[in-house]
Amino acid sequence: MIQLRTIILSLLLLLLIPFADVSAQSDKQRQQENWITFAVSMYDKGDFDGAMTMLKSVIDQDPECDAAYYYMALSSLGKRDADAAEVYFRQAVELDHGNFWYRQRLAALYAATNRPELAIDIYEGLLKDFPKKSDLYIQLVELYAARQEFEKALDTLDEIETVFGKSESTAVYRFNFLRGMNRQEEAFKSLEDYNKEYSSPYVLTALADWQISMYNDSTALRYYDEALDIAPDYAPALLGKAETLRMTRKYDGYFEVLEQFVSDPLTPVQGKNDYLTAIIQRTDPKFMKSFTPQMDSVVEKAVQAHPSDSTMMSLAGIWYYSTDRKPEAAKWFRLNADAYPESVGARASLVEFLMYAEMWADLSEEGRQAFEHFPQESAFLELASVGDYNLGRYEEVLELCDKVLEVSPADSSKTLRAWSTKGDIYHRLGDAKKAYKAYDKALKINPDYVYVLNNYAYYLSEEGKNLNKAYLMSRRTVEAEPDNATYLDTFGWILYLQGKALEAKPFFKKAMLYGGKDSAVIMDHYAEVLYALKEYDLAFVYWNLAKKKNVDGDVPDLEERIALRKKDMKK
Repeated sequence: MIQLRTIILSLLLLLLIPFADVSAQSDKQRQQENWITFAVSMYDKGDFDGAMTMLKSVIDQDPECDAAYYYMALSSLGKRDADAAEVYFRQAVELDHGNFWYRQRLAALYAATNRPELAIDIYEGLLKDFPKKSDLYIQLVELYAARQEFEKALDTLDEIETVFGKSESTAVYRFNFLRGMNRQEEAFKSLEDYNKEYSSPYVLTALADWQISMYNDSTALRYYDEALDIAPDYAPALLGKAETLRMTRKYDGYFEVLEQFVSDPLTPVQGKNDYLTAIIQRTDPKFMKSFTPQMDSVVEKAVQAHPSDSTMMSLAGIWYYSTDRKPEAAKWFRLNADAYPESVGARASLVEFLMYAEMWADLSEEGRQAFEHFPQESAFLELASVGDYNLGRYEEVLELCDKVLEVSPADSSKTLRAWSTKGDIYHRLGDAKKAYKAYDKALKINPDYVYVLNNYAYYLSEEGKNLNKAYLMSRRTVEAEPDNATYLDTFGWILYLQGKALEAKPFFKKAMLYGGKDSAVIMDHYAEVLYALKEYDLAFVYWNLAKKKNVDGDVPDLEERIALRKKDMKK
């Protein structure tokens, strides 16, 4: 009995050993799975570094864990490290070649990094293993097309139709490939044949678009109408027909179809906005003036189709502003801002419109209100200051600049502009000392800020002080922007004041080529230089031109000085 008991106990121990191993292995697997699950959750949250740290721990324990390599690759892509992603994807594929997703993602990476030949190899292999995956065929077709291997693309389309049957998408693909191979008649026939068997708005619209490219407007319109007979609200056909009518100057029909296109609430807003914006921006102003009532109706119907959409309200504002109807435009921009009180973009659109529309009082008020609502956006204060400046409220501008300085980092572009503006305002108020101090603070932030360098130099030249300092600052501006007429004028004028009229002349000649003839001040300066060089006839030519441009009185004593110069010549 003792011997039998010993044998039984030994057998039991032998049986228990594998179960203990299995149990331990099962715990290890569960831990590994938990770690991978946790890593995936970190990846989903955008914590790619944290995910990779966790996954590396998994790999350290199990170098053959294919899932860990796969998610390491995805995390590397999240960090925009395509090279590392490729290494990890390849390791995952090596460990589990039968996994569809590992191979597919590696192929997609090759395609995205412009290595289509490698992507094609993988997709072709995947198709052998997964012949029912329709998206693989399409990806292959697109890769062949990118390499202009149109015959292979056509063969693949044939395979798709063999496996899945004909479809409008394969028909249009074939049509485009044949066109790319310059087999126009064959392309047209292939799509026509498909349309006879399986008529669809998509195919009919493709046929119409092709006819447009061949300048067959009437045939194109026939196809568009056939498409619309099947689907009256099919947006691509409506838009194609509208454009054809516009290009052929059939404007009554154009606006009728366009209204139908914009009135359908199911048509995506973005498409409508893109088209109408393009029309507003590119169309001849005479056209817009002639058809303003019709466009008013189109815009109105677009807004009615999407009454609470911010994009549509902004579009209405842009339309009315482009046709010089500022009150109507302001109404729409305000409606948009009121409808979306938490949208910085909606409020910014309103404030920027007021600036472009030169509605200075409204700009001052709305800019301040916008900043109160969005205190992190000090740009609203800058815009408000533009309104105050144009209203002559210089003290208010200084207050707004101080507010910008309070809320902006010391070395930011906003701080730079605030000090620059304060310098301009102090100079306008006649306080040169404070003006130059403000400019000095701006230049500490950016010593190469040409706007301040120019103004600083010019104001010094006006005072006839520190001309050497002015010269050095102004020289940097013309070196930075050699085609800027204002900077050329400042530099040339400083040279003149230094008694270097001959050196100054070339800078003024260049200024004339780059817009100087639009400025009474610049032409007056040039005339003075020419007068000093005794080129009297040319000097008075420019003074006469300056008089014509001096409608705003930018050169207050111009008439008197010209008269004095004429008297001096007679002496």
